[in-house]
Amino acid sequence: MNVVPGYLLGLVVTGHLDAAQVFLGKDNPWWLVLSACALIGPLYALFKVLQWSSRNWSTHPIAESLSVFCNNNTTWLAVAADINIEFRRIDKICFDTNSITKIVATDNWIIKVTPYTLYFAHQSDTALIVNKSDTHALSLHSRGEVQYVNIEVILARSGAKSFNIRLNALGFKDLQDKISRPITILNSVVFHRTLLERFIDTFKEQIAQNPVYETAQELEQCVGCMQAISNVKLNKLCSDGNQTPEACVSCFCRPMWCVDCLAKWFASRQDDTAPETWLSSKCTCPVCRAKFCLLDVYAHPVDHDDDITKNVILRKTQLVIYSSILNFTIITTKEEILGE
Repeated sequence: MNVVPGYLLGLVVTGHLDAAQVFLGKDNPWWLVLSACALIGPLYALFKVLQWSSRNWSTHPIAESLSVFCNNNTTWLAVAADINIEFRRIDKICFDTNSITKIVATDNWIIKVTPYTLYFAHQSDTALIVNKSDTHALSLHSRGEVQYVNIEVILARSGAKSFNIRLNALGFKDLQDKISRPITILNSVVFHRTLLERFIDTFKEQIAQNPVYETAQELEQCVGCMQAISNVKLNKLCSDGNQTPEACVSCFCRPMWCVDCLAKWFASRQDDTAPETWLSSKCTCPVCRAKFCLLDVYAHPVDHDDDITKNVILRKTQLVIYSSILNFTIITTKEEILGE
C-alpha cells in the first residue's frame, strides 16, 4: 500500500485505526520505520524553533543577519525596527524579479526576499555594480524582447553577505532614482534603461533598412535638439492607399530633424499602455501634420567630418557672440562709472 504515513497517524489519533495493528502488525513490518521517518521532520522543526527562541531569538538566521548592522551597542531588534519603519512608508519600491524572489528598496535599505533567506544591505556601506546584461525574445514569432541586468551588491561591512539582483532593465532607472549610492555600470555592459531608449534604437534599426535620401542642399541643425545635423526626411514609400483618413500621405518638408528627435516625437504620439504596437503605428509630421509610418522615414547619410566641422564653427560663433556681449557690458559699466 502506497499511503502517506501522516494520513494513517491521523486515523490512529481519531480512533479509526488500532495503533498496535498499524505500527506493530506482522503484515506491515515497514510501517514503524515509515512512521518514524514521518516524525523526524516535525520534531526537527520543533527543535530548531526552540533553539532559535533562546536568548530572545538572537540565534535566528534573520537576527544574525541584522546583528551585523548593529552600531553603538544596539541590538538586532533596533535594526529590525528601523527597517520596519521604512518598509511601512508608501515611497518604497518593490520589484518582483521572479515568482519567488522580490527586491525592496527603501530610503536606506536594500532587501532581497527569497523563499528561505533574507538579504540585507545598508546603502551607506554598499557598492552596486552592473556586471552583466542579457536579452531574451518574448516569442519566436514576434519582434518583442525583454532585457535583464545583473547587479552585484557588495557590502563593505564585515560579516555581511553580498548578493546579486537580477532586474528587468526597464526597472533599472526606478531603482537608480531610489538608491542614494551611485550604481557603477561596467563598460562592457550595454542595456536600455528606459522604454524610450529601447524604442529609439529599434527605430534606428528599422529606418536603416529604408532607402537612403540624397540631397544637394546643405543640411542644417536639428530644430529639436539644435545639436545634431538633420539626417532624416519624410517621404511616402509605403503601399498604404489614400482612401482613408488614416492613410499615409506625402510630406514635402525639408530635412529638419535628427533621427533621435524624430524617434522621440514618434514615441510621444503613441499609446503608452501598448508599446508593442508602436512600430506598426503611425504618426504625424511635427510641421505639416502629414501622416507617416516607419517605412516613410528616409535616412540621410551625414559626413561625420563635415558634422564635426559645423559643430566647431557653431561653437566658435557662439564664443564670438559671448565675447562681444561681455566687452559691451564692460564698456557700458566703465562709462557709467566715469559718468558718475
